Amino acid sequence: MENRTILIVDDEEDMRFLVSMYLENSGFSCLQAKDGEEALQLLHTKQVDLMLLDVMMPSVDGFTLCERIRERSDVPIVFLTARGEEWDKVKGFKLGGDDYIVKPFSPGELIARIEAVLRRVFQTKKTDDLSFGSLFIDEKGRKVVVDGEAILLTLKEFDLLLFLAKHAGKVFTREDLLLRVWGYDYTGNARTVDTHIKTLRIKLKQAGPFIKTVWGIGYKFEV
Repeated sequence: MENRTILIVDDEEDMRFLVSMYLENSGFSCLQAKDGEEALQLLHTKQVDLMLLDVMMPSVDGFTLCERIRERSDVPIVFLTARGEEWDKVKGFKLGGDDYIVKPFSPGELIARIEAVLRRVFQTKKTDDLSFGSLFIDEKGRKVVVDGEAILLTLKEFDLLLFLAKHAGKVFTREDLLLRVWGYDYTGNARTVDTHIKTLRIKLKQAGPFIKTVWGIGYKFEV
């Protein structure tokens, strides 16, 4: 399986170390977070392909964190916890978990179930992904990654980038983009497009020049 990055969220350092050792020995890359706030920060700044999430954590428990994540992301979540009651499992799945593993667990089962979730998720997502050199766009997950770094975009910045990328090579006027991205009822002017293009180029770093100005007409996406 293609190398994937797993975020391990657990307040116990020994458990994070043990799980990361199992995963890295199986070819995965690992990130670690000791609590919910650190996990959310890593999700915003790093490319994360799957999250292993403990339930019993101080401040923000795993169920609450899962609920917060599902408001903004569909990153696969596998609960890894000592709470093995049936109602706990049901709650985990209802909140958006993709699997639920009860401690203690065997390394073999852990790896097999992570791989099963990743196969299922990424086979489903494959048609929603766009890749242009160092730039990766996950349409369904609304994520943008440049050279392995997650890029934070506003709603309209993402919509604008996605529209241009899905129509690579085609030139659009500012009025076209306002209509297609902002919609019929938008009351602003064409300068809004220029502002968003400028910000996108800065945020996308080395991928910024993919958005090209066609003088006298508008913009196009071209690698």
